[in-house]
Amino acid sequence: MPKLTFDLEEKKLMEEILKHGSKRVLIQLPEGLKQEGSRLAAVVEKAGAVAIVSADPCYGACDLATLDAESLDVDLIVHYGHSEMMKQERVQTLYIEARATISIKGAVKKAIRLLEDYTSIGLTTTVQHVHMLNEARELLLKAGKTVAIGDVGQSKYAGQVIGCDFSNAQSISKDVEAFLFLGGGRFHAIGVELTTGKPTIIADPYEKRAYSIHDEVLRLLKKRWASISKAKEAETFGVLIGLKTGQKKVRKALEMKERLEKNGKKATLLAVREITPSVLMQFFDIDAHVNTACPRISLDDTLSFRIPVLTFNETLVMLGEKSWEELCRKGWFES
Repeated sequence: MPKLTFDLEEKKLMEEILKHGSKRVLIQLPEGLKQEGSRLAAVVEKAGAVAIVSADPCYGACDLATLDAESLDVDLIVHYGHSEMMKQERVQTLYIEARATISIKGAVKKAIRLLEDYTSIGLTTTVQHVHMLNEARELLLKAGKTVAIGDVGQSKYAGQVIGCDFSNAQSISKDVEAFLFLGGGRFHAIGVELTTGKPTIIADPYEKRAYSIHDEVLRLLKKRWASISKAKEAETFGVLIGLKTGQKKVRKALEMKERLEKNGKKATLLAVREITPSVLMQFFDIDAHVNTACPRISLDDTLSFRIPVLTFNETLVMLGEKSWEELCRKGWFES
């Protein structure tokens, strides 16, 4: 069998099941780890518990399957791929972060070549690589760079960024000229550049390459401005209330409904668990939506929705209560 790219901590999984005397376990996996579901279920059953693998999408620690666990009479949730984000005592939960086991050296060295015009570098990553930040830092220092790693906000680890919180990057943005994001994918690196305004280079150890995210950020900004401009013509709005555990912001939704109505718009509150184009397209009488759940939904899927799906702060720009410049300066992720 090929070597795993992530440490799934099977021994810890078995030990925790035996420790708590768990009888029925719900395994929750992000999309990149779904293929490990059957194997992990076998580990759970070897420890003497019934294993149920959640086949639903899982987008982050905010997407904890507490309600599903309760309906299935589960006494332990095993949540893979994210660090703990919120406290809940309804169902015992084990977070296994699935740390990467792949070498980062080659990708970071390639990134350093793209950072040759900058002296001071901010270093960020996701939970999969937080244990590798010191190695990346040493490589940057050896190349003559100064390095800053932020440690504020709701992220569990220094340097960590999550899909709705880039505070660690923002906290050091004034002290650095550019950022290096360590990890795969583009969204988190885009978020770093959007929220800091600083050039951001991705060092991707999975693809063994490094590249700038700047052009993609510019394309995204154009798309978001186009969505805001189109939404200005809208008369009827859906205000989306996320039903996922960490995305339910009823107060924010009520506040936005009031703001819209004060500006002469019609607003309907819509409670939704999965915010997808197919779900929203059923509301033919609505011209635009305001997303109070995860901002990533609006930013990632701009072209998938037939009508604008704005974030909370983008809607403030549309209403003239915030400037585009302020949005660009302070970011899409502040609530």
